[in-house]
Amino acid sequence: MPPSSTRSVHDLVFVAFGKHVVALDRYTGEKAWQWSPPKGAGYMSILLDGDRLIISAQGYMYCLDPVFGQEVWNNPLEGLGTGIPCLASAAGGSTNTVAMQAAAQQQQAAAAAAAAAAAG
Repeated sequence: MPPSSTRSVHDLVFVAFGKHVVALDRYTGEKAWQWSPPKGAGYMSILLDGDRLIISAQGYMYCLDPVFGQEVWNNPLEGLGTGIPCLASAAGGSTNTVAMQAAAQQQQAAAAAAAAAAAG
């Protein structure tokens, strides 16, 4: 894993279990950092929003620096309730978007390989 000073958000995978959010090195699986919300627990939703990791934990919202796991801001969203949240952002991606991009890249690579084989 690269040192934290050279690590980027593209080197990490994020997972939330119970009252913990963990960043793992995408190449080795080694834990880069771990964070727990000071308030809120249970099911947590996470959204990688460009250079921010947005976390919802039972009615509390948190924003972390995804590379270092440090809290940037929080908002208790008082009076709005709890439950399973839905997170969205213009800068963030969804699993569908990522899967579609990966499929398109695979198709382009296969087409390029077929063209090279036909030409050679």
